[in-house]
Amino acid sequence: MKDAHGVVIIFNPDIPSHRKEIEMWYSCFVQQQLLQDTQCLLIAHHKPGSGGDKGKLSLSPPLNKLKLVHSNLEDDPEEIRMEFIKYLKSIINSMSESRDREEMSIIT
Repeated sequence: MKDAHGVVIIFNPDIPSHRKEIEMWYSCFVQQQLLQDTQCLLIAHHKPGSGGDKGKLSLSPPLNKLKLVHSNLEDDPEEIRMEFIKYLKSIINSMSESRDREEMSIIT
């Protein structure tokens, strides 16, 4: 966890206990590590054949403010791949901006 720049939490939305568990994971890996919500990606993974509803998933605060992506590798594996690439790009940009700010503070 130390020095992490991002967190991806994958859960099965069809299992009610998972919704409670992700609150704990969020607390441990995001809040306690002082990461921004933009550095966290939630993936609601629907097992093939589950017929999972990809509509509005009700999550409690502060989880409802996080980027949520639904995945089903059988139906649309490319969608989750593209979302993950966007997430990685945002983490890299955040790291780069942070490094730039640090370098400027050393210079001035």
